Amino acid sequence: MRRLLPALAALGLAACATPSDRIADALVGYGIAPAQAQCVGARLEQRLSIGQLRELGRLARAYRENDPNPGALTVTDLVRVTSQVNDPRVPVEVGRAAAGCGLIGAGPLGMLNALTRS
Repeated sequence: MRRLLPALAALGLAACATPSDRIADALVGYGIAPAQAQCVGARLEQRLSIGQLRELGRLARAYRENDPNPGALTVTDLVRVTSQVNDPRVPVEVGRAAAGCGLIGAGPLGMLNALTRS
């Protein structure tokens, strides 16, 4: 019973995690620096709905299962996952967050960020 209590406490804490925290944790799992992951998580939580975030998370998990290098997140991975979401706002906001938090610089998503900066 004593071994079960820490596991239940961890599950309880996970259930209380904000969308921002969950995004950050997932990105850290991909090898993104914690500060950048928290930045992206906070931006996406502010700019996307819970439904949009859930769809993005579902697609990201499905992509990761078939990814030949699931421990790393590349710009190509990001583009593939976001392009599968049926909402055109999602790839724009993910690109803006990634560029604004220093995950990507120049290139297609960096240019997208410059064009969509509000």
